Amino acid sequence: MKLVFAGTPEVALPALEALIESRHEVAAVVTRPDAPAGRGRRLVASPVAQRAEEAGIEVLKPGRPREPEFLARLAEIAPDCCPVVAYGALLPRAALDVPRLGWVNLHFSLLPAWRGAAPVQHAVLAGDEVTGASTFLIEEGLDSGPVYGTVTEQVRFDDTSGDLLERLSRSGARLLVATMDGIEDGGLEARPQPADGVSLAPKIAVEDARVDWNAPALRVDRVVRGCTPAPGAWTLFRGERLKLGPVRLAVGRSELAPGEVAVARNTVRVGTGSHEVELGDVQPQGKKMMAAGDWARGSRLEPGERLG
Repeated sequence: MKLVFAGTPEVALPALEALIESRHEVAAVVTRPDAPAGRGRRLVASPVAQRAEEAGIEVLKPGRPREPEFLARLAEIAPDCCPVVAYGALLPRAALDVPRLGWVNLHFSLLPAWRGAAPVQHAVLAGDEVTGASTFLIEEGLDSGPVYGTVTEQVRFDDTSGDLLERLSRSGARLLVATMDGIEDGGLEARPQPADGVSLAPKIAVEDARVDWNAPALRVDRVVRGCTPAPGAWTLFRGERLKLGPVRLAVGRSELAPGEVAVARNTVRVGTGSHEVELGDVQPQGKKMMAAGDWARGSRLEPGERLG
């Protein structure tokens, strides 16, 4: 089939690579416009745009996918199908109607669970033991279209959302190619999502990533892992923001008050609503990530000081 691939961030690259290497033709890619990055805030092309340009594939960067110029070019290319991975913009009906076999999205959850922008983060936050990826035919609703196929992935006890998303991007890429093959062969049928089991996964805001030390240790652990690497879990220390890397759960009930910090040898422990947690890496405001022990020595922690 002739394909136009839509995607923007690095997580979409395994799918793009797999499609380039498949029996199908990637005639063009659609991606978000160049965005400011780095200290100089210069405009930088998306990872998908950069890879497509390396491969000699036409790149389309509409500000909005309803722009007449974009719709006209898409119609000129006349793709059979448009696979999508983390494109980042809503597709209007005028765009959805162009490919004869529709737009097929690779979504990183087992639909209808975790519809929305942050399915992997919410799976970690909720303590899901199993998650996965789904390919589905895009409709105008939020991730509500009929599903072509799924692949499952176990959530490990120490997974961050970044770890889990990296694995899903690779297994999902294989699923997306298999879906394209099945659609072309005519033997794959999209089936409606069940009405039961719907859950939503809105984007995680920075304020949502603030750690509540009064919560049980297990909740603290999930918030930190679910918000790593983005938007990044954080707390306050002496009135300034302190970013937190993954923590380790301590054994036994906490002798520290929620948020209270204790330093012993090279470990930094913090009290929660249940058990203590041991800090891993931390990032003080305006500085680089460092081991918690190094941070504690440099900060000269006083007995009884608290985070939060």
